[in-house]
Amino acid sequence: VQLQASGGGLVQPGGSLRLSCKASGMNFSISKMAWYRQAPGKQRELVANITSSGTTNYADSVKGRFTISRDNARRLVHLQMNSLSPEDTAVYYCNTHYGRTYWGQGTQVTVSS
Repeated sequence: VQLQASGGGLVQPGGSLRLSCKASGMNFSISKMAWYRQAPGKQRELVANITSSGTTNYADSVKGRFTISRDNARRLVHLQMNSLSPEDTAVYYCNTHYGRTYWGQGTQVTVSS
């Protein structure tokens, strides 16, 4: 199983970014997918997840601002992030559990003016 995340970068407060994660080596369409993040000096935390049927779940801190979605045909999971604030600065990781837990390599998101 490989998870390849992309789409991070530097954005001003109030801006938007879209993260993508490409999965391979697994039956993507039946797998629950998630995004986590880890800010400097903090524990890794769940941002959002999406089940195989499309049911979504969000951390309270991102509800109404972030949207997770999946494209089963292309084996992609996306995280659309709007109204970003400096508190969203972190390394964002794609995650799945397929026999065991797998993590992508992480993509840095920095929100700063």
